[in-house]
Amino acid sequence: MTTHPKSNAMNSSPLLILCTCPDLSTAERIAETVVSERLAACANIVPGLTSIYRWQGQLQRDSEVLLLLKTRQAVYPLLEARIRELHPYQVPEIIALPIQAGSAAYLDWIAENTGAPV
Repeated sequence: MTTHPKSNAMNSSPLLILCTCPDLSTAERIAETVVSERLAACANIVPGLTSIYRWQGQLQRDSEVLLLLKTRQAVYPLLEARIRELHPYQVPEIIALPIQAGSAAYLDWIAENTGAPV
C-alpha cells in the first residue's frame, strides 16, 4: 500500500462515501449527476442489498442498492448537499470514510477528477 502524498492536506484527503438507495434507477441518477458535476470521481453501484433497520419505532426490512462514491474532503459538503437534493429518502444514508492508503496514481486521479477542472 502506498499512502497518498497529498493526504496530509485536508482538502486533498480522499473519501469513500456510502449511500443506500431504494432502487437502481435512483442510484444511477445520483451517480451520473455527481460524477458529471465533478463532486465524485467515480461511482460504483452494488445491487442486491438487504437493509434491516429501525424507522419511526418500527423494524423495517427493505431491498436497496448501495452507492459507493470516491471524492475528496474539500468537495464533500457540496456532494452531501447534492445527494440530499436528489435522494427520495427523508434521511438518506450518507457516510464518509477516510481512505487511509491506496494506489498513489488512483488517489491522484480522484483529486484530478473532483472539484474545479484543472
